[in-house]
Amino acid sequence: MLSNKSKFVIFIFTLIVIFSVTFLFTSYLITNSPTSSFNKKPSVKILYPEDEMSVFDLVMISGTASDVTNKLIDVEVKVNDNSWRNATGTYNWSFNWNTYELPDGYYEIQVRAGDGKSYSDVEKVELYVNNPDEILSGEHKWALFVAADNFAKDNESKLGNGGLYLAENISSYLVENCGYPTSNVIILFDDGWIRSDNGYGSPIQTLQQRPHRYRMSYGGAIKENVVAAIDYIVDESNKFDDSEVFIWVFGHGYGTESRVAGGKILERSAVFLWDDVLTDKDLGDLLSDLKSKKTSIIIDACYSGGFADKTIFNLPEISIFSSGLAKPGRVVITGESKFRLGYAITTSGPVFSQIWFYGITSGYADGFRQGILHTGRPTRLGVFKDGKVSVEEAYYYTRFMLKSQMSLKDFSQMEPEINDQYPNRGLLRSMNGLILCSN
Repeated sequence: MLSNKSKFVIFIFTLIVIFSVTFLFTSYLITNSPTSSFNKKPSVKILYPEDEMSVFDLVMISGTASDVTNKLIDVEVKVNDNSWRNATGTYNWSFNWNTYELPDGYYEIQVRAGDGKSYSDVEKVELYVNNPDEILSGEHKWALFVAADNFAKDNESKLGNGGLYLAENISSYLVENCGYPTSNVIILFDDGWIRSDNGYGSPIQTLQQRPHRYRMSYGGAIKENVVAAIDYIVDESNKFDDSEVFIWVFGHGYGTESRVAGGKILERSAVFLWDDVLTDKDLGDLLSDLKSKKTSIIIDACYSGGFADKTIFNLPEISIFSSGLAKPGRVVITGESKFRLGYAITTSGPVFSQIWFYGITSGYADGFRQGILHTGRPTRLGVFKDGKVSVEEAYYYTRFMLKSQMSLKDFSQMEPEINDQYPNRGLLRSMNGLILCSN
């Protein structure tokens, strides 16, 4: 028989077990209860677009999310009855919605945030897709600007917000002076967010949330957006015999400064997007079906000469590395050779494009010709001046300025390249310059 002492010990032990099990079970119920203060559900909010807003082309849906008890795992977005898709980011999130091929009408956008244990209540907005079905200006012109400048990692490679500002300046000029319809202009920058401290700080606002002077499309410079935008431009511009296309890409060129010629001797030129790289062959393939006979393509990046099928000093690229970009009716320009570094000013954008654009808007590039090794020279006796500045004249003006101006001596080693096949292939068949504002 058990002694009284043993019975007492067993009794106390039993009480401890019962209390522990009860405590653990109660804690589990409290912690996992949907209304528990220990595990409140996440919350999510849509900041842009607002409910009932009219949208078109590329739409960047964005907002905020929070969770007081757990770390947010993801934010998901659903359009109508389609499946849930992950947004980019959590506490500040965004989602690129491509409406190019969608019929006009109302669409329900649903958003939820998850912390691994529970989802937030679903936030909803209803948006009206109103893609332009006619070109109000009567001009069949399209423009695409792409720049990935400020990757999330803090280092010296950030290029500031200057690429965005220059893209907006060039696009405004095309709209105001060259008849480009605002609805046919697309600007893709970084991940779709503008950052404080000229790009060196944290994301503060999506590009579409900013006040805009014109109704242009904005989005992130991710590969999905670039492909969708180019596919859209090719499909739409191919409907017209007089279509005009302008494409400008700026960012980090793919290469290594410490290696001979940037490591580009037997490699393709490429430019970084936000989430991927775009090689010269990638862009050539995307534009392979483009029928426009008036196309300007400018790639302003280090080691970018391969996009123009050039190496350096206007020497041709090895045929096996042909980009496929150069075709009759196109002018392909790169801000650098395949072997040289490019330069940019963080507040105003890449140096080559700045000078090129100034040459056009000021009229100073009027009459500039090739010169020796395509270095550029002003016209003699003004014989080639006609009061209009072509894409090519602005290129030769830029080459001349880089080599001759003391104020630009820090950039004198730059070697921009050009492959001019406008209006057709061959030296004598490419004498007429491509003028953007020939309305």
